[in-house]
Amino acid sequence: MAKSKNSVTEYRNYYLPMNFPVLLLSGEHWRISDVPSGRQHFHNCLEIGICHSDSGFMEFFGEPFPFRAGDVTVIPMNVPHTTYSTPGTRSHWTYIFLDSQELFRHLLPPAWEKFGIYSHAFQDYHLIFSRGEYPNIYTQATAAVQELEEQNFGYQLSVTGLLLSLYVEVLRIQLSKYNDTASSRTSEHREDTKQEADYALLIAPALDYIEKNYMQQFSIDYLADLCHWSPTHFRRVFREIMGMSPLDFVNNTRIAKACNLLRSTNDSILNISEAVGFCSLSSFNRTFSKVMQIPPRDFRKQIKQSDKNSEIQSIQEYSGWMYPER
Repeated sequence: MAKSKNSVTEYRNYYLPMNFPVLLLSGEHWRISDVPSGRQHFHNCLEIGICHSDSGFMEFFGEPFPFRAGDVTVIPMNVPHTTYSTPGTRSHWTYIFLDSQELFRHLLPPAWEKFGIYSHAFQDYHLIFSRGEYPNIYTQATAAVQELEEQNFGYQLSVTGLLLSLYVEVLRIQLSKYNDTASSRTSEHREDTKQEADYALLIAPALDYIEKNYMQQFSIDYLADLCHWSPTHFRRVFREIMGMSPLDFVNNTRIAKACNLLRSTNDSILNISEAVGFCSLSSFNRTFSKVMQIPPRDFRKQIKQSDKNSEIQSIQEYSGWMYPER
């Protein structure tokens, strides 16, 4: 499904702690407006959402799907989406963001590297799970939220187990659904669906490569080649889908990783700039200031001061996406 050339897809980065890459966003202020924002966004991590009240729609790649109270959404990284409530209501949500690769790094066998919660594995973008049809997912998600809120002894271990159980459950569902739909569709229907999914995932090879190799040096031409396009065509389509140039996206990814290192380590700014793929400290400082509106040295100083009060507080101050759109 082709997106309008005037549409803008917003990249939202969440800085997750290195030792426990999980972030909880909860509270009464997480009420979603009934006015569609007109733009979609995507994250740098896996999003799990729990709808507590009312109903509405979530759009994936521009196509709306209904949700209601009791539903759990599981949205992979790099999947464009947006949420809006039924007219006259403001649905209440709780969100968990996690880096599944890091959180489950030592828990999943090597053979599972080829498995993951990806949008193209859901033939109908089946990313919304109702409480009635999938009670286990609802139970695991709400239990993880409770553990994160109460933070009793061993809560991180408990949350990891609950989220791993939920993750495996979703994998089972997506594989089952994929097999069922693949066997029941006509060849013509399968081809039409494949073409729609292919368009939505045109730049997926480039996005995946950037996420895994941001610290390396590579050219935009190389990313274009991964997508089997000319550099000019790749730049045009990338901007249409993502709302930014490939270079800006690469720089934003590197700065996001740098923010995490500035928060979680005592490494020098020079070492961090090199670790995230910048060839010079001056280039890093210039790009960081442009993206974050603050020099990296000041960012580290202020973020550590904020961390003394609350880690959530510091993220709110610097991420810019810690409250629902209004």
